[in-house]
Amino acid sequence: MGTGKADMTELRYPAARRLDLTEDIGGFRVSDPYRWLEDTASDERTAWLAAQTELFGTYREELPGRDRLSAQVRELLGTGHVGTPAWRGERYFFTRRDPGAEHGALYLQTGDGPARVLIDPMAIDPSGLTTLDAWQPDKEGRLLAYQLSEGGDEESLLRVMDVTTGSVADGPIDRCRYSNVAWLPGGKAFYYTRRLPPEAVPDGESQYHRRVYLHQIGTPPDEDTLIFGAGREKTNYYGVSVSRDGRWLFISVSRGTAPRNDLWIADLSESDPAAPDLRVIQEGVDAQTGVRAGRDGRLYVFTDLGAPRGRIAVADPASAGDHSTWRDLIAEDPEAVLSGYAILDGAELERPVLLAGWTRHALSEITVHDLATGSRAGQVPLPGLGTAGGLGERPEGGHEAWFAYTDYTTSSVVLRFDARDSSVTTWAAAPGSVQVPAVTARQVTYQSKDGTTVRMLVISSGSGDSPEGPRPTILYGYGGFDISLTPAYSPNILTWVSAGGVYAVANLRGGNEEGEEWHRAGMLDRKQNVFDDFHAAAETLIRDGWTTPGQLAISGGSNGGLLVGAALTQRPDLYAAVICSAPLLDMVRYERFGLGQTWNVEYGTAADPGQLGWLLSYSPYHHVVPGTAYPAVLFTVFTSDTRVDPVHAYKMCAALQYAVAGVSPGQARPVLLRMEDQVGHGARAVSRMAGLAGDTLAFAAHHTGLRI
Repeated sequence: MGTGKADMTELRYPAARRLDLTEDIGGFRVSDPYRWLEDTASDERTAWLAAQTELFGTYREELPGRDRLSAQVRELLGTGHVGTPAWRGERYFFTRRDPGAEHGALYLQTGDGPARVLIDPMAIDPSGLTTLDAWQPDKEGRLLAYQLSEGGDEESLLRVMDVTTGSVADGPIDRCRYSNVAWLPGGKAFYYTRRLPPEAVPDGESQYHRRVYLHQIGTPPDEDTLIFGAGREKTNYYGVSVSRDGRWLFISVSRGTAPRNDLWIADLSESDPAAPDLRVIQEGVDAQTGVRAGRDGRLYVFTDLGAPRGRIAVADPASAGDHSTWRDLIAEDPEAVLSGYAILDGAELERPVLLAGWTRHALSEITVHDLATGSRAGQVPLPGLGTAGGLGERPEGGHEAWFAYTDYTTSSVVLRFDARDSSVTTWAAAPGSVQVPAVTARQVTYQSKDGTTVRMLVISSGSGDSPEGPRPTILYGYGGFDISLTPAYSPNILTWVSAGGVYAVANLRGGNEEGEEWHRAGMLDRKQNVFDDFHAAAETLIRDGWTTPGQLAISGGSNGGLLVGAALTQRPDLYAAVICSAPLLDMVRYERFGLGQTWNVEYGTAADPGQLGWLLSYSPYHHVVPGTAYPAVLFTVFTSDTRVDPVHAYKMCAALQYAVAGVSPGQARPVLLRMEDQVGHGARAVSRMAGLAGDTLAFAAHHTGLRI
């Protein structure tokens, strides 16, 4: 353990009133002693938060190595970043963050001409608090729809730019959070999603109630034509797309984050775009399906219907609603998960091909197939064992595809595949150059509590073939929402490992590393599997000699914050330190805050007594036991977070500080709260990333014995 002024013995926690509040909810007796922290207008809460900020500030100043760690993360972020191109004829749009820049910018380039900045968030707002959330050029590449938000709130305002002049041609349109834009040919109109105005919905529901509209450029948004969504679930998310030729409209609907969707199609050549004749492709089916119109007249259906790891079928637009007419083109792989595809059908090719992207146990592959038959014709060579994503082609067809590649030591690089000779070349490398520490990643297989095989990537210095004695280690996980943890360039990981630590990433159930069945094995009443997988990962690291309980920190954010919150309450003996970021922790009341109601399809709802039982079985806030020697805990929250309300961390922090007050000084470890203003759950400036990393890594180092 570390020594010095940052030790627990000198901490004096701010007083937190403890309510005698126990309610009967669905037949359960549920205590909530810190509910008063939910009152945003409370002077008592304001004073308590200010005292917590002062406490952490004092503690933080004495953390050894904090500035050094932050500086190294900032240096490694100096590689910058480059994104895959979106082509419109000879024009292409792409994002790039140059070395030293706080944010990436959106560029436009024509052929081999110079790249021109279209949107630079720092030029718009030098404070660094404005982020570019989304962008979509029209089908001709003359107009650009883009969305900006400020201060981390993700409340995107939608505008349209004339890319030739740089002038704003339309907008702003508000209430466009998570809206995609589907342009009609000619650039005069687009479909998009927008929430109803707050005054039109019940109190507390302004984050919900989306609708699909058709917007005519230059007209007031309140005159937009309602296309879809009236009378449907308030938590629905809508996706909309229009085929390249403008003929086909597709609308996808999912209830919150449910792993299933409904899907409609309309032929805009036979119906008014303002009143499309929508036909069902999929409704009430327990599957996720996406459809695109091929340039050959067929529909390409990407679905997990009957194939939890994904397959691609082809269908006739006229009969797409009859699933028996779908013909498999790329069948489900028994071990790999289908992640994306691109169609290369240029006239210069002898035969059109399809590229299919896969993840096999979290590592990427790209295979080449005959477009007509689906038969495999080869495999695209990748630079290493990493992640390939963003696979795409020219909308009008061609012989080229582009995709991004990254791994633990490789910052983003965009590669180009040429189907004429199956060659792969670097199209764009990260703009900056830094000295990357030498690290090795190896995949470890272990057994969870119920015997399920789980995989984990362990990153260390040296050969990586075996541990070189137990070392301070950070174990990271997520385990939810169908999200896979795959290799990616991470300055945080590189900084930790170069200092002598080990970093492990566990591919827990609840993610998509092994397909939809893997996801569902960590949902709803099976959520405990995720925590068991995580505990087993920790035990494997200890058993195999990588670390010891006294040297092991765990880290997770958002749903991963719930993960480490459950881990610290279920197995406090197993961990020395916990980094718990933007977490969900009160699972009885989580639906009352942020976007919580969109997640009850993943977790369950407290309104149902049976599901409340699931939630209470692991809800971290309700499993804090006074007198327990908990690990050192650092909560990091962001006050503009509109997804996960920081109140979860506030209540849990108060509960843990109360719990450890009765622990002997020799066993007690600190419980601290780090709050950051004017950032939210998503993107942030580089300096903010480096500052947060310095604090969290220094905290983990201090409590696992890593000397910085």
